[in-house]
Amino acid sequence: MKSWKNRDIRNRNLFKKYEQKRLILKSLIADLYLPMSIRLEAMESLNKLPRNSSITRIRNRCILTGKAQSVDKKTGLSRNILRKLILNGQLVGLKKSSW
Repeated sequence: MKSWKNRDIRNRNLFKKYEQKRLILKSLIADLYLPMSIRLEAMESLNKLPRNSSITRIRNRCILTGKAQSVDKKTGLSRNILRKLILNGQLVGLKKSSW
């Protein structure tokens, strides 16, 4: 589990590092008024960026366990950990619902 968490942290840092450059290159590629040579250079430099710097490589993982399935977006916790914390009263404002 630890290696998944470390890999996720590394990918998030890479994304943060190259986010602006990636956006600029994508806008250059999409601009149809620019000459094709400039657009091709932008495509080549975009391909040279690390693969893990893409947003699609980032996976939502639980911040405590590193589990990738059933992670709540607001809290960043998996459903099992979220339920345990709610039942123990460690998360303020949330309670187990029953009807």
